[in-house]
Amino acid sequence: MLEKEKEEKKLEREATLGERVPLLQLSGLSMQDLQALCKDLHHKIDVVDEERYDIDAKVTKNYKEIHNLSQKIFELKGKMKRPALKRVKISADAMLGALLGSKVKESVDFKANLKTVKKEEEKKEEVTDWRKNVEAMSGMEGRKKLFNAGQ
Repeated sequence: MLEKEKEEKKLEREATLGERVPLLQLSGLSMQDLQALCKDLHHKIDVVDEERYDIDAKVTKNYKEIHNLSQKIFELKGKMKRPALKRVKISADAMLGALLGSKVKESVDFKANLKTVKKEEEKKEEVTDWRKNVEAMSGMEGRKKLFNAGQ
């Protein structure tokens, strides 16, 4: 199938070239006719070159413009900053009024809805002198009294 497509393209190309470019009849032409034909061909080549140059310039200009625009898009995406939010002081009633609209007629007391928690007083052992606590823990109190009495 690929070979058939290649052959078809080749035949199509030859047919198109045959239509666009006529075969040159060089036999039997005088020197002046050949020079005129060469000048005509050179003129056609110049026209085609100018068109090709113009199209190439347009293409490069479009590529540069596309590149510049894509860079601008990239810069805009990178420079996008979030605005600094300002702290707003608002009461609970005003906030509920703003959120719920005029549906809230009575003011809501949030503190009344909170549970009361009683703090249990912590029992603290008062330790005034650490040495007394150490002696009491070690069971040496009685022996120290005996030692002090013996002196």
